[in-house]
Amino acid sequence: MGKEFIKECQEKVFSGMQISADDAGKLFDVPDDDLAYLAQCANEITRDFNGNKVDIEQLNNIKKNACSEDCIFCGQSAFFDTGIETYKLPSPEEVVAKARTAKEQGAESYCLVAAWREPSARDFEKVCNIINKINENVGISVECSLGFLTKEQAARLKELGVKRYNHNLETSKSKFSEICTTHTYEDRLRTLEIARNAGLELCTGGIIGLGETRKQRLELTLELARICPEEVTINILVPVPGTPLELQAELPYSEIIRIFSVIRFLLPESVIKISGGRETNLDDSGEGLLQSGANGIITAGYLTMGGNDARKDQEMIRRIGLET
Repeated sequence: MGKEFIKECQEKVFSGMQISADDAGKLFDVPDDDLAYLAQCANEITRDFNGNKVDIEQLNNIKKNACSEDCIFCGQSAFFDTGIETYKLPSPEEVVAKARTAKEQGAESYCLVAAWREPSARDFEKVCNIINKINENVGISVECSLGFLTKEQAARLKELGVKRYNHNLETSKSKFSEICTTHTYEDRLRTLEIARNAGLELCTGGIIGLGETRKQRLELTLELARICPEEVTINILVPVPGTPLELQAELPYSEIIRIFSVIRFLLPESVIKISGGRETNLDDSGEGLLQSGANGIITAGYLTMGGNDARKDQEMIRRIGLET
């Protein structure tokens, strides 16, 4: 098993076939000597199905900290003392100003993220008002990550023109109970189903480097392939002081390359986005991964930490021959 097998899998993808779970497992386990070729073939799939354009997104953490869930990686959980500032929903005018800046900096989409289990009726109305104001004053694609949703809330977001709903699986089903006890993996799957049934596009993924095995990363990857979201978002853990994972060892770059590349073989048409952690875990801020299956980034910061300057990211993208 080596380059010949990788090429056979690539040819299956180009012919419109879905590679099997067994194929995906073998790709995950290719020898390190063949990783560069795996990445090259994933990049060729990306270019063939998606062209050279990189999907650039900015986030706005509109409700920060004091979340009721106990996800052990999260600096916003009320269960852990991380010293991260807390704030409630800002005014629509503040969010509109930031959305306008994001558009001026080249972002194609603007995602509103809130740290809670689910929105209350009152907070949901406030978010809907914010979305309306962005639509009226900015004209940027709005996405949301608001936790668990009711069917009625999902339908309302669709009516407001929200394009895509983000709700991450976080990790594999077999690992999930080790990282969260206040809700279940099935709860997350149910939310994705509600969003899809409402006509929203899906963005889902997880965090790698939580102490999961390679087999569990494969498990997550196969679940993502089953769901077939329009966007996959992969975060690389940045250990937050005060959380149970504050001393977690860094994931080797070779393992990061494996998951991005194999996801591309399984989901040739999806946006595969390098999300939180690329600036701290990667020496090149994502250049290599954008040539190994990924075709999207989040720029200008994340939920609780800063990120690369948007102009710096655009320069990086153009430097490697891709388009913004």
